[in-house]
Amino acid sequence: MTLFYDARGNIYGVVSPASLRSKGIDLPESAALAAQTRDRWATSAIARECDWGSTPRPAGAKAHRSDGLLVGPFQAEPPFDLLIVNTDGSLAERSGNGLTIFAQALTDQGLMTGASELRVHHDKSDALTPVPTRVEPAVHEQVAGFWLELGFPAFGPMAVGAQAVGRTMLGATELSHVSALAVINPQWATSQFVRVGNPHCVTLVEHVSALPDNAQMRQPALFEPLKAIAFAPPAGGGEPCVAGINLQWAARQPGNRVIARVFERGEGPTASSGTSASAVACAAWRAGWVESGEVAVVMPGGIAPVRLHAQGETLLSVSLFGAAQPQA
Repeated sequence: MTLFYDARGNIYGVVSPASLRSKGIDLPESAALAAQTRDRWATSAIARECDWGSTPRPAGAKAHRSDGLLVGPFQAEPPFDLLIVNTDGSLAERSGNGLTIFAQALTDQGLMTGASELRVHHDKSDALTPVPTRVEPAVHEQVAGFWLELGFPAFGPMAVGAQAVGRTMLGATELSHVSALAVINPQWATSQFVRVGNPHCVTLVEHVSALPDNAQMRQPALFEPLKAIAFAPPAGGGEPCVAGINLQWAARQPGNRVIARVFERGEGPTASSGTSASAVACAAWRAGWVESGEVAVVMPGGIAPVRLHAQGETLLSVSLFGAAQPQA
């Protein structure tokens, strides 16, 4: 049985490998082999578990009832292996909200009772696999959830495999110019590439009015050019990143606070994204918008608390807090 959870408006289904196999999905026994052979089973798993089926699709809802599928665990004790399947059948290296949901599902099943390591297997050629994340149960501002340690962030085009991008300056900070974004909107001319286990392009805008609206991003006039940038071939153009890239837009606010919007690789506009929030906080720190410590990243689905640990001009680590609730 697939269980659906909500984390800040990001919804994922959680299903065990055994459950998929019982429904005729040809899923290998190991997470590593499953990742290598995802062309054989991922699309059918999404269709089986994430389509609306007999449930009426709400007006204005996306094509699928969830933002993706979490397949796992592949073992009964930590470390826990899993796969994060986007609704287009591709695999993600990491998802902050997805891992929060998976940790909550493991806790509800009695498999996770303390800090544990979650290992995400994928098939991307530009990143190591599996991608480990240490998850620790915690309470933040009276909300029970989990802190996810995302490790050391990397910045710049080389960190995400971006090619043929220009350079621009924001104050004394050298950033990137993605021409395909600037063509869509001239206010989207300054971006920061960040890798926090998966690749991101954070576009820094001067005014909140320059942030795209999720409803607008679902319309073909905006969805198609953004998809060409964010999605890997054959669904997208693979420019500037052959493996595709997650897109964010960020606007500065007082008090270590940033407002953000998200267009996910393999999915499209989402109410929130944990790794996107983390990338936004890292980009804002590098641009001098926020200080190290706790940063509030505000998305349509809610506020993501992100902790930045810096030493001098080096950002040493980033952590994300999240909580998830079962969806009826």
